[in-house]
Amino acid sequence: MGFMASCPIAGVVWQHMHYLIGAKRLGHEVYYIEDSARIPYNPSTFEVTEDYSYAAKTLAGLFERYDLGKENWGYCARYLPDQPTAGLSFERIKELYRSADAIFNVCGSQEFNDELLASERLLYIESDPAVEQIKLAKDNQNTREYLSRHHALFSFGENLNQPDCGVPHTDFKWFPTRQPVVTDLWEMPTGKTFDPASAVYTTIANWSTGGKKDIEWNGETYLWSKNPEFHKFHEAPAICGEPFELATDMKEAGEREKFLTQGWRFTLPHKMSEDFWAYQDYIRASKGEFTVAKDQYTRLNTGWFSDRSACYLAAGKPVITQQTGFSKFIPVGEGLFAFQSLDDIKEAAAKINSDYDFHCRKAKEIAKEYFEAEKIVADILNKAGI
Repeated sequence: MGFMASCPIAGVVWQHMHYLIGAKRLGHEVYYIEDSARIPYNPSTFEVTEDYSYAAKTLAGLFERYDLGKENWGYCARYLPDQPTAGLSFERIKELYRSADAIFNVCGSQEFNDELLASERLLYIESDPAVEQIKLAKDNQNTREYLSRHHALFSFGENLNQPDCGVPHTDFKWFPTRQPVVTDLWEMPTGKTFDPASAVYTTIANWSTGGKKDIEWNGETYLWSKNPEFHKFHEAPAICGEPFELATDMKEAGEREKFLTQGWRFTLPHKMSEDFWAYQDYIRASKGEFTVAKDQYTRLNTGWFSDRSACYLAAGKPVITQQTGFSKFIPVGEGLFAFQSLDDIKEAAAKINSDYDFHCRKAKEIAKEYFEAEKIVADILNKAGI
């Protein structure tokens, strides 16, 4: 369960699809249910609308393309009075809630209803560590009640509860996990070529969320938006001596000029957000990824790692990303680099340029060893005792 039908943009879709395909490859019978009062977004019209036809079309197309079963998805528009469904019937959805061996609540995005609470096998999969743990530390009763309804809790914050992690400890047990990726789906298609001489480092990012998910703890405010971190390292292309590209919607002209003068390029993300395959093509056509991490992940040293960066690695693209403590769990220095300063970025780019093919191979090896979907899904089920 998740939100890829109500928010069918490429990054969200791939985040969910890797769980589904990985679970099926392990031999499980897999279903996807979206049963929410959340009104869906249509990326082709930029509208939030009660019409769920685009959401249903998205799920039907994905399940057919990846042979996941034409009758293995269901969408319930719980925001409408008669709770209509597409795909599976409401009765079949309720039956699955009662009988499923495990229900993955991806990104913790599924709200509860009486039918769903018939299950005692709900697994909370948290992609964004720190916020919920801080709410628990503040004794937020809604958060406590919601999380306690799950059989097991998982977080991309692999460094939670470690001495060097600033996220508060709570009485809830958190299992570490990371984004699964079906690595063979990110290989260059037959007939397409790649020219590293003309490629640049890229990334895809939301620029600003307006402070909606900022959170305060012990007198400090921890930020959700990525743009403050990009500003800290806006000189990166200039010090590396090569252009970097951002696929983002930066609207403020003065801010944009500041980045352009340092060697940044910009492209709008809307087309690749709407087209799941264009998103893949953009990553495959990149030299590698240069990106930052949110303040919440870096200052608190959560051990978080990006689902998008994992896709770059799977495509055989070296990644230069901001340190969050993840290097305790995933090797860095070949194919993947963690930085804390501009000098770190310069050194990483120089290493990659010294033997580009080698670092591409290492990137793919890291993806297969540390992010392969079958391994991650199996690990979740094993840790949950299922």
